[in-house]
Amino acid sequence: MSEAVAVVRASRPNFLVLAPLCVGLGLAVAWQQGEPPALLDTLLVFIGAVLAHAAVNLLNEYEDFVSGLDLTTSRTPFSGGSGALPETPSAARRVLFAALGTLALVIAIGLYFLWLRGLPMFVLGAAGVMLVLTYTRWITRSPWLCLLAPGIGFGPVMVLGALIALGARLDATALVCAGVALLLVSELLLINQIPDAEADRKAGRRHLVITLGPRAASKLVATLLLGSFGLIAAAAWLNLIPTWSLLALLPLPVALWLSRQLPACLDNPAALNQVLGANVAVLLSTLALLVLGISL
Repeated sequence: MSEAVAVVRASRPNFLVLAPLCVGLGLAVAWQQGEPPALLDTLLVFIGAVLAHAAVNLLNEYEDFVSGLDLTTSRTPFSGGSGALPETPSAARRVLFAALGTLALVIAIGLYFLWLRGLPMFVLGAAGVMLVLTYTRWITRSPWLCLLAPGIGFGPVMVLGALIALGARLDATALVCAGVALLLVSELLLINQIPDAEADRKAGRRHLVITLGPRAASKLVATLLLGSFGLIAAAAWLNLIPTWSLLALLPLPVALWLSRQLPACLDNPAALNQVLGANVAVLLSTLALLVLGISL
């Protein structure tokens, strides 16, 4: 494998769809407010979000390789990293440079919106950059912060940051969307840590799968996942989000199924991979349907 291909793989392109969906929530709320954003600003927000996601993936891959964690992790399609650097160790420096380069572009885009929108943009932008820089090396050592940090990054930071960058206002709909993204993304990272728990423990990480144990963590996964659907239903009932947003409840039967299946398949890698795959499908479809429902 060439070093260039290894860099692309280390960015985990298959997972970068999450950032546009979270930004899409902010854009949908802006449209609902009757304030169509400028095309240039919209493009820059989407590009910045994807680059930020790529930057944290690249830094994660580099630091996991340097620490030796990548060499002890059993990879699945949904966890354990891309495997690019163990296969092409000579690409490590290029992955680091790519991470820093993408982060520099994110900061440049952020400075444009800081000039355009002022202090609120600085607060969310600075929080996002700090999460990118500190996640792998420090945040993964703090169980509850490790749980919440990904959700905060894709929820309040990305959804609300997109809204501010696009010149719209923060309202109840925006806060609900940020909350749904927070719950779903934190749940996604938590469930994907289950197969990696032993390797992570040996590398010095302390996430909740390690501190609580897989069975208790699986109950927390179900709580977060079903809580996101509960938030959507309650917000629609309270007229905080449009009625069409209830489209996002369509994946609920699959969410209920995987919540019941997860504790039973913790020691069965093949069955666990099925649940992990179903979970990704639930998360992406729920966010996409919520974007559609708010837009309608």
